[in-house]
This record gives sequence, C-alpha cells and structure tokens, in this order.
Amino acid sequence: LNAAMDEEMERDDKIFVIGEEVAQYDGAYKVTRGLWRKYGDKRVIDTPISEMGFTGMAIGAALAGLRPICEYMTFNFAMQAIDQIINSAAKTHYMSAGRFNVPIVFRGPNGAAAGVAAQHSQCFAAWYMHCPGLKVISPYSSEDCKGLLKSAIRDPDPVIFLENEILYGVQFPMSSDAMSKDFLIPIGKAKIEKVGKHVTLVAHSKGVEIALEAAKELLKNDGIDCEVINLRSLRPLDLETISKSVQKTHHLITVEQGWPQCGVGSEICAQIAETETFFHMDAPAFRVTGADIPMPYAKLLEDMSLPQSKDVVNTVK
Repeated sequence: LNAAMDEEMERDDKIFVIGEEVAQYDGAYKVTRGLWRKYGDKRVIDTPISEMGFTGMAIGAALAGLRPICEYMTFNFAMQAIDQIINSAAKTHYMSAGRFNVPIVFRGPNGAAAGVAAQHSQCFAAWYMHCPGLKVISPYSSEDCKGLLKSAIRDPDPVIFLENEILYGVQFPMSSDAMSKDFLIPIGKAKIEKVGKHVTLVAHSKGVEIALEAAKELLKNDGIDCEVINLRSLRPLDLETISKSVQKTHHLITVEQGWPQCGVGSEICAQIAETETFFHMDAPAFRVTGADIPMPYAKLLEDMSLPQSKDVVNTVK
C-alpha cells in the first residue's frame, strides 16, 4: 500500500493524500509512513477530526483536476461522510452527462479488527457495492494491495478501497513483477487462489484466508478439493470467473466476515441463480458469514461472531 502510493505520487504530482494523522504521525496504521517527509505539507495533509469536511474538500479537489487519496482511520468513520461519498462523488459523472469525472480513492481499514467492539468492527463492502458510480475493491494479499491501489489511483472515477486491519500485519510473498513500478492489476478481475474440482469457495479480504485454511484441511482430511476464488473487486463483480468455476465444481459457498442479510454472498448467490450456471449446480448455494448482530466486545463472543475455517469445513461437508 505504501509503495503503491509512493510510486504514484512520484509519477504524478496531482496526487495527494489527505486524512487524519496521515502526515507527521505516518498514519494511524503507518500505511503512509515516510510520505510526508518526502512530499511535504502540500501533498500529505493532516486534517481535523471531521470526515464530512475533509471528504468534501477531497471531492472538490478531484473535480478541480487533482487526484486525491482520502484516508479514513476506519471505514466505520466514513459513515460521517456518506452523503459526500455517494451524492457528491458517486453520482456526479452520471448527473453531469459525463462531463465531470471524480478521480478519487477512498481508502482505509474495513471490517472486523480485534477487541474494538460494534462501532469499529463493521464491514461496509455490501453498502458500497450496492451503489452505481463507485468501483469497490477488497484486496487480500500484498500483490492485490499494490496492483489494485495503483489501478485505483489511476482510475478516472471514485474507488472505494477496503483494506483489512488484521491483514496489515501479515507478510505475503511478492513476485518480481509486483515489485515493478509498472505493476497493475485490472479492476474487476478475480483471482483463483487455489484450483480445485469439488466445491467453489468465493471470498474477499480476510475471508480468502479463512477459505484457504478450510480448503487445506478438507483436502488433507477428507479428500475434498476446493477451488478458492479471491474476488479482489466487488464492483464490478467478476461473475464470469465465478460461473466458470461453479460450472466445473457444481457447488458454491461464499465466505465473508460481513453480516448475512443483503451481503456480498447474497448478491453472488442471487446473480448465479439468475444465470444458466444455476442449472449446473448439484446442491443449493450456501453462505458463511459473520453473525447477524453488532460486534460484541468480549473476545470469546467476538470469536463466535466471526466465521472460522471450521465453519467453512462444516458447510462444505
């Protein structure tokens, strides 16, 4: 994430970062580490605690020809600015009959962290992927983060970039291609993380890790070979990759940490049910999700509220 922003800011002086503690403090999670020292006050801007205010400033800057990266300390706080994100950013290109673009990236940690209770643990993936005018990205690995963030920064339209606080501390291998300054991953294209033949597991963000753990256990203990799809982009949704996999395995299970009702998995199941792929299925599609409650603070209850690999294993069986 840091490398993606650094490389793009070096390439284009219209790009700047704005948000709470992004400059002198190097970001609440140190994602913007070193950028203020390298690019200065005009391009890495600390703001007051006013999401509606600095989001509006960033959107105005985008309309004026700049390319802002607007960081939220957590996407839970972006709810303070939801009017700006949807009504000012997402709808302007359409309402102006294509005359005005809003090239802006809204990024920050999304979903459950650890021990921070209901107001800091919500997944907003389904909220944003519901809205036309936005592109929505939910990366899993380091390569996902770098390649997709660079593509998001270069995109002419508003992009919601949903990171995961727990995955910040996970090390992933990086290919030599991914280390290049020219490395890009196209928005709207899923990745098959593990090829399989018996069941399709579709997930995003932290859910990919859960699905891969379950797939490893199922293959070792039961000989069930799962195909794991990392969505990467939620809007546009790569239904083609999902459909091809389901037509091969004849089974579909979605995995996510968000709530079940009107969730990411719900949309995938609905779209599959509306296509020819439905007739290739040998069993109903199933969803593995977070519990349908606000996140508890107690660790034991928090663990019970989030999907675990054992939940995926049980669902597959």
